[in-house]
Amino acid sequence: MDRPKNKEVQVVEGKVFAILSYLSILCIIPLILKKDNDFVLFHGKQGLVIFVGEVAVFIMSIVLPGILRPGMFILLAFSFLGFIAVLKGHYLKLPIVAEIAVKITL
Repeated sequence: MDRPKNKEVQVVEGKVFAILSYLSILCIIPLILKKDNDFVLFHGKQGLVIFVGEVAVFIMSIVLPGILRPGMFILLAFSFLGFIAVLKGHYLKLPIVAEIAVKITL
């Protein structure tokens, strides 16, 4: 019974940092300051993947200008979904993003 309480405490203590995870480059702050909190780490890794995706879409838009709007829209939608999940205190595995985020080790 101790683990669920521990998870609840991590969610409550980590919400502010987890929200930062989905705000572009600010995803680095929770990864540095709160990597001992599983809730923050989970969302921080997903936020990092989304940020790297944003940079990649921006770079690719130089060569293929038509990719900027749809690419950024999809990544913004993922950030919004993650943001809402944090506010609810949930662990939401975003499609594709979560699969990449799991492979990140810090």
